[in-house]
Amino acid sequence: MSLSGSIGSPSKESEASGNSSVAGSEPSLPRDFSRVHCFVHFRLSLFSSGSATSQDEQFSCVGHAEHSLSCMKKYLQAGKLCDIVLIAGKNGRRVSAHRLVLSAASEYFSTLFTGSLSNDKDREITLGDIDGDVLQALVNYCYTGTIEIREDNVETLLATACLMLLHEVVEACSRFLGHQLDPSNCLGIAIFAEHQSCISLLNEANAYTNQHFMQVISNQEFFQLNVNQMCTLLSSDDLNVFCEEQVFHALMSWIQFHPAVRKKHIGTLMALVKLPFLSPAFLADQVEPAISSDLSCLKLIMEAMKWHLLPERRLQMACSRTRPRKGTIGRLMIVGGMDSNKGATTIESYDPRSDTWTVAQQMSGRRLQFGIALMSNKLLVVGGRDGLKTLNTMECLDLESGIWSQLSPMNTHRHGLGVAVLGGSLYAVGGHDGWSYLNTVERWDPERRSWQYVAPMQIQRCSAGVAVLKDRLYVVGGRDGASCLRTVECYDPYTNKWALAAPLARRKGCVGVATANGYLYVMGGQDAPANNPTTSRFDCVERYDPSTDTWTTVSNLSSKRDAIACTQFGDKLYSVGGYDGNTYLKNVEAYDPITNDWIALTPLNTGRAGACAIAVSNQTS
Repeated sequence: MSLSGSIGSPSKESEASGNSSVAGSEPSLPRDFSRVHCFVHFRLSLFSSGSATSQDEQFSCVGHAEHSLSCMKKYLQAGKLCDIVLIAGKNGRRVSAHRLVLSAASEYFSTLFTGSLSNDKDREITLGDIDGDVLQALVNYCYTGTIEIREDNVETLLATACLMLLHEVVEACSRFLGHQLDPSNCLGIAIFAEHQSCISLLNEANAYTNQHFMQVISNQEFFQLNVNQMCTLLSSDDLNVFCEEQVFHALMSWIQFHPAVRKKHIGTLMALVKLPFLSPAFLADQVEPAISSDLSCLKLIMEAMKWHLLPERRLQMACSRTRPRKGTIGRLMIVGGMDSNKGATTIESYDPRSDTWTVAQQMSGRRLQFGIALMSNKLLVVGGRDGLKTLNTMECLDLESGIWSQLSPMNTHRHGLGVAVLGGSLYAVGGHDGWSYLNTVERWDPERRSWQYVAPMQIQRCSAGVAVLKDRLYVVGGRDGASCLRTVECYDPYTNKWALAAPLARRKGCVGVATANGYLYVMGGQDAPANNPTTSRFDCVERYDPSTDTWTTVSNLSSKRDAIACTQFGDKLYSVGGYDGNTYLKNVEAYDPITNDWIALTPLNTGRAGACAIAVSNQTS
């Protein structure tokens, strides 16, 4: 074959033969195909052999995949090239399709058509318990990527999509049902999601049920739960209930709906109610009369009574019933403290159900190194510094109205003091008056609204930890001017005397102190000399047992710091903020006395040190 002639001109041989084939020779090419070869010869001459730059490019056709699927759909609608017929088991509807398209869209069909048990000769496959309309809709989805979800088809659609492993359709149906959640249907949606193994929908429905528990239990779905489903519901610590009494009443209403069948399960279900968090009066007046006929329930009541009578044994009695539901423990408030603006004026509030912090209130002004206490529904802020002078004033925040007011001032100006409530009275302990370290102690009587001095401590101290344990006031560590202290003093309000308790393992000032389960806990702190305040911070936590007058070490904090805000909140101890020598911290950790572990929680909005922490119960707020 010769390409040496001029472009577009036939060869002499072709002209002589009239473009006819010659025996023993290659037949002549059609005129247009011959031009292609001539063009190739011409194209090759367009590029210089000496060119150093490549002109190659990767071409991509926009919309190619969509166009191809659109063509496949047209073939489907025309019944062309279809190689499989799916038969719906419920109504026998026949749906034609292409194996390749179905296999590309669905793992289920891919396994069905390409697996070791597949048979290419099968032209029809029956899919048992499948609705024909839904089957047709899902086959169309494989070609288009779109499907209509309606209230009347979503459950069947989701169940069939689960079978066919069409994950995107499953998620779309789950979102659709999630938008329909209501107290009247959330339990049913959760049960359906569990049967279909739709974890995201199950979690969303359970979260909705927990959040709206008090509305859910007034709907018919709640009374139709079987005993296993009721167990699952009551087992949740996330139920949004104000108090455990509400859970008890919900259970009793469920039992009374069908008492002949359900009373036999009362022991199993009552074990899921956190009876230790019901008051002794409620246990005696309402719980015992309702369940006393069941021996296992009587044992549960006895356990709850022991919890109230023997707080020092609570660590040994710990179980799921002694872990409060998050909604019943109230909120944690963090007040003031030193921040990067030289004094925080916000009060942050922590919601344990959502693990979130919000700004709940503003302080009336800047205060540092003050003390706080909670009496009834009043938050008392005592003493401190305003940045210029040491204060003796006491302010009161009404937690219901959010209004601040002034109360009787202390007799002595104090910052770095400790504050605690003992026997219905407020104590202000030690501190610094702007000139010297103090050992004096004042007591405020809320009835008389006046301050009176009580017996002074044996040692002057500022920035000590103060807490109440077993009707005694404990003062731990602090600084006396020359150095930090190891000493611990204990005040007996009945004798109006201070006594020394076992000292700490090391000198500590600016410690965090809290009590739980009959023990006193001391967290962090520092032993910095006055001329070098950036050194010697601690991450250790010491625990004091008043029955043996001894200290032991428990699990450390996650980092070294002092000026921590800490308190018991629910069944855990919380450590909030602090100062590590460089930064005012946002850290929030919770200590579980049962497991001896610290757990990191959502940090504060504002890093702060020397703040005060207070737990506000639902009854108070």
